[in-house]
Amino acid sequence: MTCRFLSAFSIVALVLFGQLPDVESNADIPDFLKICRRSDPKLNECVRDSVESLKPYLKNGIPSLDIPPCEPLHVPQVEIKQGAGPVSIKSTYNDIEVRGATDFLLKSVKIDLDKERTRLKLFLPRLEMTSAYTMEGKILMLPIAGEGKAWGNYTDINAVVTTQGEKYEMNKETYFRVTDFYVDFNVGHASIHLDNLFNGDETLADAMNLFLNDNWQTVAAEIKPALEDTVAELFKDFANRIYSKYPYEVLSPY
Repeated sequence: MTCRFLSAFSIVALVLFGQLPDVESNADIPDFLKICRRSDPKLNECVRDSVESLKPYLKNGIPSLDIPPCEPLHVPQVEIKQGAGPVSIKSTYNDIEVRGATDFLLKSVKIDLDKERTRLKLFLPRLEMTSAYTMEGKILMLPIAGEGKAWGNYTDINAVVTTQGEKYEMNKETYFRVTDFYVDFNVGHASIHLDNLFNGDETLADAMNLFLNDNWQTVAAEIKPALEDTVAELFKDFANRIYSKYPYEVLSPY
């Protein structure tokens, strides 16, 4: 679930502030990218149109822009540590595979060029995730431990993303980077299954999986802050790897 918005955010990162490379001066940039210029009085609408034009290409990825294939979307590893409250767990997810990420809807874009700040609203109707997992701790005072395969289905996902950026100098050139990345998301419904809980004790495992699905909203509310921080760090790093490829003057035509 941690990587469900990655495809949408990485594409939006490329078009925000008009920061798509000029096709004429960069032969390796696909010609289907719609350029958004800072001087465009309808910049927000242009960015939305740019994202829509790129969506058909997301399934196979865009290698020249370091955008990986998004159907399925692969993420090597995510760690979550929640050390206090009703939910106290340490979990690691490896070889994460997410399906449905390209079906996102970019509901709105608000760009403040003077403050170098953006605000995005996105909606994803459905995501399916599989991964290998390890977990130990307590959930609502009940002990939980396991190592195996994890499955998850998530529907009606709404997210609000706020980013703060800045320009900086490197090798006598001006570049752009994201300094702060904030994520707030809500899931309409979730169903999960963790294989091999309690060393394969099927009775305890079935009871815990039933408990998790009956109480998913409470569990999600407890780990939401830690999960949002993890998501934000992933996206911030991904966006900055893209931004570092081109100087600001190339990425941000006026």
